[in-house]
Order: sequence, then C-alpha cells, then structure tokens
Amino acid sequence: MTYTVKEIAVALGASAFGATDILITRAAEPAMAGPDDLALAMSLKFAESLAEGRARVAMLWEGADWEALGLEAAIIAPRPRFAMAGLTGMLDQGQGYATGIHPTAFVDPEAVLGADVSVGPLAVISKGARIGAGSVIGPQCFIGWNATLGAGAYLREAVSIGARVTIGDRFIAQPGARIGGDGFSFVTAEPSNVESVRKTLGDQGDAKAQDWTRIHSLGSVTIGNDVEIGMGATIDCGTIRDTKIGDGTKLDNQVHMGHNVVIGRNCLICGQVGIAGSATIGNNVVLAGQCGVNDNIFVGDGVIAGGGTKLMSNVPAGRTMLGYPATQMDKQVEGYKALRRLPRLMRDVVELKKAVFNADKDA
Repeated sequence: MTYTVKEIAVALGASAFGATDILITRAAEPAMAGPDDLALAMSLKFAESLAEGRARVAMLWEGADWEALGLEAAIIAPRPRFAMAGLTGMLDQGQGYATGIHPTAFVDPEAVLGADVSVGPLAVISKGARIGAGSVIGPQCFIGWNATLGAGAYLREAVSIGARVTIGDRFIAQPGARIGGDGFSFVTAEPSNVESVRKTLGDQGDAKAQDWTRIHSLGSVTIGNDVEIGMGATIDCGTIRDTKIGDGTKLDNQVHMGHNVVIGRNCLICGQVGIAGSATIGNNVVLAGQCGVNDNIFVGDGVIAGGGTKLMSNVPAGRTMLGYPATQMDKQVEGYKALRRLPRLMRDVVELKKAVFNADKDA
C-alpha cells in the first residue's frame, strides 16, 4: 500500500507542505526512517533524531519549521498523536487472513453467517450462532452455542466465545481472549470461616472445614459496540444476570472480569487489572496496569486509578486514586514523600536525644 503525502494529509484532516506527491510506503521512527517512509517526529524531542535517518517526509507538530529540519515535505497535524491513529489504520496490512470459509473450519448447519464473513482454519462455529456481515473469525477460534456477534467483528487467533454471549458491532478480540467461561462462585453448606473474616476483618470464628459447592453460571456476557479485548483477557459469565461491558470500552491484555461485573462506556482497563465479582464500573473510567477492584463495590464515572492501585471500597465519581489501599492520588504521593523523609527524621531525632542527654549531664 502506497499513498502520496497529499493523500495521507487529506485522509487525516491535516495540512501538507512541500513535495506532496512523494509516495509513502510505511511509517517509521525518525532515526530509522528511509527515503520512502513517513517519519513520526511529532515533537521536538523526536525531531532531534531525524538527522540519524534518511527521511524526506515527516509528520510534525503545529508550528514546526519543516524546511529547517531538512525535509522535502511535511504533514502537520493539530494533534499528531490523534492523527497517528488514522495513519496506522491506513497502513495496517492486517494478518493476511483469506476470505471465505476455510475447508478445515466447522460451521454448524444451523449457524447463520452474514455476507462476506471470513472463517479461518480449524475454527468452530456452533449451532445457533449468528455472525454479522463482514466479520473475520480467525484460525482456531470457537464461537459457542447461540452466541451472537454483530457486524464487522474481527477475531484474531484462538479466541473463544461461550454459549449465549451477545456482542455488538465492530468488536475486536486479540489472540487468546476468552469470553464466557463460568464464574468463580462457590459456597459451603454452613457459614464458612471466610464469611466470618469478611465480617470481622480478622477473626475466623469456629467454623469447621467444609467442601466447596459450585454455583452454576446461568447468565452469560453482553458486550456493546466498538469494544476491544486484549490478549489473554478473561471474562466470566454472570451468575443469574449477564456480565456487561458498555460501548467503546477497551480491555488490555490479561485483564480479568469476574462474574456479574458491569463496566460502563468508554473505559480503559489496562494490563493485568483484576475486577472481582459484582463490581460496577462507571463510564469513562481508567484503571491503569495491575489495578485491583474489590467485589460488590462501585467505581464512579470518570475515576482514574494509577498503576497498582487497589480499590477496596466505593469510589465517588471524578476521583483520582493511587496506592494500596487506595486514597486520593495527591494524598498518596504526599504520604510517599513523607516515608522517604523518615530515615532523615529518625537521624535528627537521635541527634536531638543525644543533645538533650548531654545537656542534662552538664546540668
């Protein structure tokens, strides 16, 4: 795929300058860019390495002097990183999946496939499944009984979707995503020591050891439009009602969503986040890497939690949280700074004690 500088700029809603008929074959970092590449020098910091490569054209920030940088042409965008999203979409060559249904795939006769659906090698589409038009079902994927995918779904290799899962349009699942397994839900015949600990925050009581009995998952999973699920992410079915993900939400690699969890619209759930059963996450929430969310709590709209944060109780809308247990980010940072000052403070206390002791002896 090749595009002229002008074609790229028009597609991105950006401005083109210089020799706009130069053909671009790929994007590259400035120091590695060749003469047919578009160097992504989107700030002064990155532009400093243009001289290390051979780029003739670069994407730059507003106000950049492209001629002074020795370029023959430039694309200047008001928000270069946003323009980068469109650029990468234009230049993405995909995974090379073939069109049509591969001869080694199994498609149940009672499954319904829309127009132009691609099904890769060794994929399985079960009875009653419905796949929307233009969808791609990659190699070794599994689509369960009566599952529904909307139009334009794109499933990479070895994605599994369980029975009765319902997914909206333009869904993307990265390799190894698992949607619709049974929830981790077990109970004992009599109140257990775990229940005592939850009440007392310490005392196990006198409960005897008991067998765990599984609670079956009668619910499934419902996912809205424009959702993306990362590699190795796992989403449990609900116990009675469905586990839910709202429109536009993105889950990173190795995210785990427990049974009955509800996530709102346009959330970013980053790598290795774990959300325990029956938690409710509002709209536009960002949970950075390795955050943990306790079961049966809510996290309000617009909350941002920094990396490694453990949310143990309800979080009001708009809060910015950090730490374990989580507190407001500015307070947590203030506490970190105080901890770093403790060794010096203790040395000062020791010196003061010596001075007081010596003064008492002299008296």
